[in-house]
Amino acid sequence: MKAAVVFEKGAIPQYADFPEPELTKENEVLVHVKAASIKNLDRARAGGNHYSTGHEEHKPTVIGSDGVGHLDNGDSVYFFSKKGTVAEKAVADKKMMVEIPQGLDFSIAAALPNAVMGSAMALKFRAGIQPGNTVLINGATGITGKIAVQIARIYGAQKIIVTGRNEESLKSLLALGADEIISLQLNDDDFKKAIKKSHSETPVDIILDYLWGHSVEMILAAFKGDGTFSHKTKLITIGGMSGDTIQLSSQILRGTDIQISGSGLGSWTREESALLFSEIIPEMFQAAADGKIKIETKEVDIKEIESAWNAEIPGGKRLVVRI
Repeated sequence: MKAAVVFEKGAIPQYADFPEPELTKENEVLVHVKAASIKNLDRARAGGNHYSTGHEEHKPTVIGSDGVGHLDNGDSVYFFSKKGTVAEKAVADKKMMVEIPQGLDFSIAAALPNAVMGSAMALKFRAGIQPGNTVLINGATGITGKIAVQIARIYGAQKIIVTGRNEESLKSLLALGADEIISLQLNDDDFKKAIKKSHSETPVDIILDYLWGHSVEMILAAFKGDGTFSHKTKLITIGGMSGDTIQLSSQILRGTDIQISGSGLGSWTREESALLFSEIIPEMFQAAADGKIKIETKEVDIKEIESAWNAEIPGGKRLVVRI
């Protein structure tokens, strides 16, 4: 079969012949793949830089962690797989598949789930979002941040505050459901003042963070308590686009009712992962089919994978490989 294959660690995937996958377990099924999205996770895994590949010895590998396609009986499904998905055929676990609603475009179905994992899982399981909550999304102008705004609204958030560096993209979030924008282009003092003012007016219940680094240091500094009772806030880190470490004063944790946790592969329980496929993705697929969630894609043919791999994708769009 034809597939997008990384032959050497860190190399660009090539359109090449690759052995067809074999079913080795009772719960596995073969999917005839029609589309698969390319995400930061896929790039990191292909390069051997993701924490989930730390103990793996590299060998020629089909890229991709999820995709959409048809089963032998004609059913259209989304599936997750650690065995590679950007290929004509892929192996899927029956427990990690979701039926695609009629009318939902394959490219949208391929692009949406990763952003759902990076937003809904944090909101629902780590933050325990409730109707009426105020949510601050730090770094909301990326693909997953945009989906987070829309899902927070679906989950009943009363107020959504967003931060970002791209002014045009930041303003576009107002049309997706954001109520207030705070630019990361502000100097440190003005940014902290804006965060503090917003928090004092409408106490923030949940912070979803896609950046980490200095912006989180500023947000935590703005939230720092003064020895009186403070509002309970949950900060969930999902990405580290601005750096993998921060400096954190113990005074912030001692003087502020704030809980810091993370959401990502390895942090979810088996039960939460099961609900991702049985409830969350189906719900968001239907929301997308109903026009309540919007995501933009950039499509390329699998034959173009080598040139598309490092190509600059327009802001806010997910690269989708069609097969």
